[in-house]
Amino acid sequence: MPEGHTVHRVARQLTLDLVGRPLAVSSPQGRFAAGAARLDGRTMTRASAVGKQLFCAFGDDDVLRVHLGLYGAWDLYGDVSPLGDGERVRGSLGAPRVRPGAAMDAQPSTRRLRMGEDETEHAADDGLEWPPPPLGQVRVRLDSGSVVADLRGPSACEVLTADEAALVRARLGPDPQEVEDLDAAGDVVVERVTRRNVPVGQLLMDQAVVAGIGNIYRAELLFRARLDPWTPGRRVPPDTVRALWRDWAVLLADGIRDGVMLTREDLDAAGRAQARHDPTARHWVYGRGGLPCRVCGTPVVVEEMAARKLYRCPACQV
Repeated sequence: MPEGHTVHRVARQLTLDLVGRPLAVSSPQGRFAAGAARLDGRTMTRASAVGKQLFCAFGDDDVLRVHLGLYGAWDLYGDVSPLGDGERVRGSLGAPRVRPGAAMDAQPSTRRLRMGEDETEHAADDGLEWPPPPLGQVRVRLDSGSVVADLRGPSACEVLTADEAALVRARLGPDPQEVEDLDAAGDVVVERVTRRNVPVGQLLMDQAVVAGIGNIYRAELLFRARLDPWTPGRRVPPDTVRALWRDWAVLLADGIRDGVMLTREDLDAAGRAQARHDPTARHWVYGRGGLPCRVCGTPVVVEEMAARKLYRCPACQV
């Protein structure tokens, strides 16, 4: 499942390439036809993320809300801007977005960027017609004339009023990238964790407690804290919860910058560069069921918590 850093990167990409431009909005699949008609021809004024949810404002009244869910992804074609920081996971082109001297009606450059659980970028086929025909089941297409953004496979895609969108935001826990006071938001997280008898590993995945953490970040945050995921929230010391929150702020910022969930703090610059291209080197425990813990050598355990896989080291996390 795409986690919080991915949705923040999508919001930044849409800000670069679609915000401030009138958009042709359609639903090639047909399942979003009414919503597309409501937004067609209007200008996107803001794109922002809170946790795993994307909010695209069209003026002061309508907001496109998207949750990618397990399988959702965005495909962008055309003069797609570089985000500037970090690097693409594979196949970064490094091509300039602006082509000097290009006519206003010239076909945009043929770049394709996939933003979902993984992030890839490559050149589209030569001779690609413009705009490119939709591939597969595209729920919504946003077309600025030079950039096309296709959304496929989301768990939620709807148009809300500004007030309705505000209510959705209000139900979400703090997001380190969206709060003004990191320490004050940390106090909110501490209160929401320590008042409940639910395992802390389950609470970190509760988007009403803290926004943006998915299965990978959950496993890695708890290992980095050397905390047993099954510890009830009420038994976790407040200072430990605050440390988890601060660590989440660091990991989220790193993921947004690099486009990769790289959670091992023991890697040097060369090791981090290798891990960006090698998923097996990125994490302490996630995806390593049965393999030796990188710290103590004890086999990593895979369990089920609230219908999701949970990875932990039974020796380090006590």
